[in-house]
Amino acid sequence: MRRVGGPLLCVGDLLQDLSEDAGAAAAVISPCPSISGDASPLPPSHLRSLFEATYDQLTESLAGTDHSWTQLTLKLCSAVETADKLVSLAQSNAEVLLDKVNSLDNIIKRSHSAVEVARALCGEKSKREMATNDCVRGSEE
Repeated sequence: MRRVGGPLLCVGDLLQDLSEDAGAAAAVISPCPSISGDASPLPPSHLRSLFEATYDQLTESLAGTDHSWTQLTLKLCSAVETADKLVSLAQSNAEVLLDKVNSLDNIIKRSHSAVEVARALCGEKSKREMATNDCVRGSEE
């Protein structure tokens, strides 16, 4: 049940608002330049450390009387959204890579088949040459 009062009475209200409408969450997060500016230039390998640092700051803020928890919560939400995008991108890249590996595997199988056919043809040709040489030797004797 939603509490009555100011815009942000507790973290639960904020999280409930964010979970109810993902579009509204994006609208809340995107206008804040300090939040989106902090998270985007970091490489994906630093995302975990950013999340952990912000989470620790949020925990400290909630334990004390600091009111910066709203900004920190938005930062965490932004980090989670970035992580979600990275996971989606990694999954699609993995699928593309798997398709390419399967294509290469098929090409290698076809090349092995072609080599075996070529060896078989060479074997037949050398057998014919040996038979022809035997015939020529037999007629010379």
